[in-house]
Amino acid sequence: MTVIVDVVRVDERRQREVLRRAKDDGSPTVDPISAPDDVLRAEHIAKRFGEVVALSDVNVHLRRGEALGLIGDNASGKSTLIKILSGFHRPDAGRVIVHGAPVALRGVDDARAIGIDCVYQDLALIDQLSVWQNMFLRRETVRRPLPFLARRHMRACARRALDELGVHIGSVDVPVGSLSGGQRQAVAVARSMRSRAQILLLDEPIAAMGAREGMAILEVIARLRERTSVSLILVGHNYAHVRMVCDRVNLLEGGRIVLDQPVSETSIETLTDRITAPLGPR
Repeated sequence: MTVIVDVVRVDERRQREVLRRAKDDGSPTVDPISAPDDVLRAEHIAKRFGEVVALSDVNVHLRRGEALGLIGDNASGKSTLIKILSGFHRPDAGRVIVHGAPVALRGVDDARAIGIDCVYQDLALIDQLSVWQNMFLRRETVRRPLPFLARRHMRACARRALDELGVHIGSVDVPVGSLSGGQRQAVAVARSMRSRAQILLLDEPIAAMGAREGMAILEVIARLRERTSVSLILVGHNYAHVRMVCDRVNLLEGGRIVLDQPVSETSIETLTDRITAPLGPR
């Protein structure tokens, strides 16, 4: 119990530091435009890589407990936006607002400290390490006052996190490299939730998976929403999957969000037509 309190205190100190830097970095002092239940908002985000404009003026928001589907054509900037929101990239312009306060994210650790975690396409798992070692990678629990790794505690926490999400993996001691693609994806999701993420970003969570494994991951996401209050952004290409698990959908096109609608007001045909239509004035 002492270890958990220590970890929380470290995160709280880091969160205060991130928010302090946000106030001191020259960001606009105007009040952020935000609905009362927004937990995350990005305003006028722009990003370019050399001559390539990835994002030109993106405005996106996420409500408390909501699942937002982010769709768009290949190279539309979806992964770039996710990496900005997770602290991996810094925007060239615009600002990110978390729980009503502008934040200056200097890295992934800053984002995690204020409750934002991301499952990237490459999952960031190390095949040679066990399931529990991957779940605690760079997040290890240490016994105090002596700096010993709490291996038994971490194994138990890993097992509990997987069980709570209904992830069927026989042993947390097996190497991650021996797992199926769906199991690996589930381990990455469970790792983020074990770290107390309040905002979860999922970048193509079922890309390159078969139908059976893809459905298993969608079921994990559904259970996650049932059992927690996490807010999430799901990047996807399969519009049927997005409509299955999300409340609202955003279409990213030409460096901007050009569609923002509840999934109940959209159809697969509408989304397909919007993405395959030639770019032009709207």
